[in-house]
Amino acid sequence: MAEILNLPTAADVEAAARKLEGIVIRTPLVRSPVLDELTGGQVFLKTETLQHTGSFKFRGAYNKLSSIPQEKRGAGVVAFSSGNHAQGVAAAAQMFGMRATIVMPKDAPKPKRDRTAAFGAEVVLYDRDKGEDREVIARAIAAERGAVLVPPYDDPFIIAGQGTAGREIVDDLAAMGLKPDIVVVPNSGGGLTAGIALAVKARVPEAKIYTAEPEGFDDFLRSLKSGKRESNPAPSGTICDGLMTGTPGEITFAVNQKLVTDGVTLSDAEVGRAIAFAFRELKLVVEPSGAITLAALLSKKIDVRGKVAVAVLSGGNIDPALFKELVAA
Repeated sequence: MAEILNLPTAADVEAAARKLEGIVIRTPLVRSPVLDELTGGQVFLKTETLQHTGSFKFRGAYNKLSSIPQEKRGAGVVAFSSGNHAQGVAAAAQMFGMRATIVMPKDAPKPKRDRTAAFGAEVVLYDRDKGEDREVIARAIAAERGAVLVPPYDDPFIIAGQGTAGREIVDDLAAMGLKPDIVVVPNSGGGLTAGIALAVKARVPEAKIYTAEPEGFDDFLRSLKSGKRESNPAPSGTICDGLMTGTPGEITFAVNQKLVTDGVTLSDAEVGRAIAFAFRELKLVVEPSGAITLAALLSKKIDVRGKVAVAVLSGGNIDPALFKELVAA
């Protein structure tokens, strides 16, 4: 299977880390005495909200674009994304001087659409509720232009780039004399989960990796239990707009099936409370897809009593109106 799918390894994450050194922000691990008291553990939050473009996606996008041979860069890149991958690819393409075209759902948060365009990318909108397939649209554009397709998660370079966040988690905890017992990752297509799992398990084999998904969009958890890739029944319907991928990727599932311990699902209400908690207690702005891991700990669906736990806050690109509503609730 590894030969067929070209599965990434921990060595690929190390290679990505060397490539990204000095390019990505080494985002801090943040602690809160209140959070420790509520959960009974030593909890650290990996604040990818502070990364370039406001999410972890820049890591994988830059690593992927840097792998494109010089002679193929002239035709540019095409990506499909609900927002954070879009911004990551657009920003990385701008740094490389490459043309970027991004296929985005028309209901993606306006700030994500606007910021993608602000990086110089062409934005092509589609309607996911009408069954339009973003990947089909993106592949057609890429084929017409001879451009390179940059998938949001199911790609070894993307996965390795995202894994550098996991490498930082282990290194920064080690500097404090600690090791992660539990790492909780927001899961959609599975690229961040796969990358972090590769990086963490290579250095701390006993660490447990958990995923967090929205209720009704738990395709990975169901896939983990059935042993095959499952699909979600609906294309949309949660405030976690970045976690509505229909089914796990082939490559990501092959990696995650071996390395992930278990997963949990969270309601929109639980995620909303986590967003409000992050703002009130930590002064952090976190989008729903990023706050879902904090929700998993606050709801105690993952028991971290007496453990060193890390929740990855994957992004901070929340619609201002939604943020105001959730924080004021």
